[in-house]
Amino acid sequence: MRCELVGAARSGCPINAAVEAFGDSWSLLVLRDVMFGGRRYFRELLAGSEEGIASNILADRLKRLVNAGLLTREDAGPGRRAAYSLTEASIQLVPVFAQLGEWGLHHRPTTRRLRVRAELLAAGGPELWREFMAELRTIHLGEPAPERDGPSVMERLANAYAAAL
Repeated sequence: MRCELVGAARSGCPINAAVEAFGDSWSLLVLRDVMFGGRRYFRELLAGSEEGIASNILADRLKRLVNAGLLTREDAGPGRRAAYSLTEASIQLVPVFAQLGEWGLHHRPTTRRLRVRAELLAAGGPELWREFMAELRTIHLGEPAPERDGPSVMERLANAYAAAL
């Protein structure tokens, strides 16, 4: 699909358009925590933030990500928690996250505990990314679960993280 509308973007450059949608570090980290951490609620995202995001920044980024079409927010009734879900557009960022993680592995200092998921995604390559995207579509979009032999990608990522602790 090709979009010819520039809208509020500074230019029609595809890289600029992507950066304006999710390019600030907090937005990427919020998407990471929903995608890889399984965090779907404001309090989970706030409490589970490795980087210590402030509540006002989190609220702003969630609103921006919903407005950009990268997250949906479940309409919760009064007194109920609203769940956030990935959209197809954000699920298609899995290869981008995998590539960013691999770049970070090679060019930035990291800790063993926090690098294991990036290592697993890098080692698994595009086949693992596609499998993970299919799992995310089941969780966030309600698509039927893919057939698989052995543990899911989510389970493998969680197990790798737990083993590194």
